[in-house]
Amino acid sequence: MGKKFACRDIGMSCSFEARADSEPELMKKIADHAQRAHNMSEIDSATMAKVKAAIKEA
Repeated sequence: MGKKFACRDIGMSCSFEARADSEPELMKKIADHAQRAHNMSEIDSATMAKVKAAIKEA
């Protein structure tokens, strides 16, 4: 079973959603999106905790 994430699940007003077969693959997609769309060169620990808590089974 895969994993999924949506920015709106952590309170962002963003329509980004991603799915992947594994959490590491999904985290890469999330990091790429955070850099491109939200100008985040790295994800701080508080935001990372929110992201990880919002990842669901797909």
